Amino acid sequence: MAIAIPAYKIAYMAVPKAGCSSVKAALAHLDPGVTIPPEDEITVMTWHAIYPTVRYRRRAWHNLSDHWRFTVVRDPVRRMLSVYTNRVVQLRDLHMSRKLRDRPEFAHLSRDPDPDYFFQHLPEYMKGSSVIKHHCLGTKLFIGPRPLQYDRVYKTEEMGQLARDLSDRTGQPVEMRRENPSEMKLTLDDLAPQTIDAIRPLLEMEYRHLSEYFENPLK
Repeated sequence: MAIAIPAYKIAYMAVPKAGCSSVKAALAHLDPGVTIPPEDEITVMTWHAIYPTVRYRRRAWHNLSDHWRFTVVRDPVRRMLSVYTNRVVQLRDLHMSRKLRDRPEFAHLSRDPDPDYFFQHLPEYMKGSSVIKHHCLGTKLFIGPRPLQYDRVYKTEEMGQLARDLSDRTGQPVEMRRENPSEMKLTLDDLAPQTIDAIRPLLEMEYRHLSEYFENPLK
């Protein structure tokens, strides 16, 4: 089911690595059906436990057509690179995968890869780690096909506006804190040409789907 707050008739579809931790945290503080745990017990996973990220289902989303429906999308290159900087380097997800650790077909894969190695072997890492797969799946799976069925689609650069819009709709103060940020920065210029070629098909698919919001730098 989509993330919905019936008290305010607000509904949100989350996209992994597109500000979803921050949005979920803000919504949880608005939702009268949610009990916020003590501050010293809160981690970034708190918000995902309250509001799991689900894939788009047309009928379920249509059933919320009387709600104000929104989503947040991120530039596909930035979203892809953050999988490496946040999930691989910062959170060390590859070390948590039993498949990568125990199954012989993944024995050749480094669990501390540099970015070129990671992206050149991305299909294998997606097979070996459900967490990496989840965060690399196409945006379309989470927000649906075009034309998009939303009252507002925000870019991650517009989170401040989203906070103001939520406040206007609920009459409550909304703080959009930056949750789960990457601690290191990575750009396309940091990648080898063959690495860019390896991820180009996936990125081109993403830019086609989000062409109203982002320009493809790989053309």
